[in-house]
Amino acid sequence: MSFTVRKIVITLDRSSHDFGPPKSVPLILGGICGVVSNPFAGRYVEVLEPAMKDLEPLGLQLASELLEAMGCEPGDIEAYGKGSIIGANGELEHGALWHTPGGYGMRQILGDTRAIVPSTKKVGAVGTTIDIPLAHTNAAYVRSHFHTLPLQVPDAPRPDELVLCLAMATGSRIHARMGGLHANDILGEDGLR
Repeated sequence: MSFTVRKIVITLDRSSHDFGPPKSVPLILGGICGVVSNPFAGRYVEVLEPAMKDLEPLGLQLASELLEAMGCEPGDIEAYGKGSIIGANGELEHGALWHTPGGYGMRQILGDTRAIVPSTKKVGAVGTTIDIPLAHTNAAYVRSHFHTLPLQVPDAPRPDELVLCLAMATGSRIHARMGGLHANDILGEDGLR
């Protein structure tokens, strides 16, 4: 199956404070969007799952390019997420093709992460914005790392395209103070705590 890449868009956000005291090291959030053709647009295809394999190289490529653009090493990344926007001639399930390639692309680049990669998807018109959910890479219950990164490609998705997104962050929300499990208290046994 052919998913032809039309463009790649990278977004970087470096925040030092959010009305509170400035941090000595800024929080870096990065997002990358791969705009690809949707070979299933305009028709119903019963068996989609094998096409995930065809997207695996793109998952690795986007994860690697994002880490490089952020100027980070794998160990610097504490939160991640993924998502997809499906053009109007596609169906929501076409965006679900990104679950495995996007998630495992990041896992392979980042190393031994244990927590599920949070995900979202939606059908949208050209210029649609999507909020990519972020959570800690090793423990889903670390609420300080619950965050979102809005991503958008101004000229995508066209009706027969997919926008496949990855997001990473170097830490918690800039002034996280809502309690719960702290990152330094992670047990790392099950991806939850």
